[in-house]
Amino acid sequence: MDIWLKIFLLGTGSDVAGEVVEVGSSVKNLKAGDKVVGIVDPRGGGLAQFAACKESWTTKRPLEVSASSAASLPVAGLTALQALTKYAGMRLDGNGHPKNILVTAASGGVGHFAVQLAKLGNAHVTATCGARNLEFVKSLGADEVIDYRTPEGAALKSPSGRKFDAVIHCTTGIPWSTFEPNLSSHGKVVDITPSFSGMITFALQKLTFSKKQLVPLLLMPNRENLEFLVNLVKEGKLKTVIDSKHPLSNAEDAWAQSIDGHATGK
Repeated sequence: MDIWLKIFLLGTGSDVAGEVVEVGSSVKNLKAGDKVVGIVDPRGGGLAQFAACKESWTTKRPLEVSASSAASLPVAGLTALQALTKYAGMRLDGNGHPKNILVTAASGGVGHFAVQLAKLGNAHVTATCGARNLEFVKSLGADEVIDYRTPEGAALKSPSGRKFDAVIHCTTGIPWSTFEPNLSSHGKVVDITPSFSGMITFALQKLTFSKKQLVPLLLMPNRENLEFLVNLVKEGKLKTVIDSKHPLSNAEDAWAQSIDGHATGK
């Protein structure tokens, strides 16, 4: 055991924000009383009054960042960040080559972070969402927002005719044949919830040396990445949007709302 956290607020079964109450002998940079945010074991364990986290998956939470905002960051924020930087090759300091990015399900937990982070990297962002969230996604900075229920949205076509250098794919049920004609010559679809058929497509593309690729994302919890996100929130460069809050005693209601797939933000 590396560290014990007293949980004040929970995001999902893996995301936690709280106060350190005890540390293991190998912990070097955290102490009892520190306000922190982190990821517990990926199998879950966060929906509890106390939870254990690895020090390498935990970072301090500044007082300027609320516990609720912090608890929204780990899995969703890190997924968006790693999809853009590690998989799509973006730089978020504004010095990289501008890219055309598509974010599907852009009003959801991962999507609303991906839109904001892509704009920090000077990308042109096209986003899909439901009609009720069009203005919300525009407020996050998206350049083009499409209702996914319209013919244009279903075809994932940019209203300005752009080809996408990368797609941050935050939903399911869209075949490769829909993505492929909308990609640039070396475009990638970063699939955050890869299916079996998607893994087969990925393998076949590797075997045939395809320049356009469907890439399954494997999230790697990382303290430095999490600290980067927390600092962006502290500086006002990234905001977490919370659809609703639930007490621990009604955690099943929060889970049901999340599974329904229509929450705005977290």
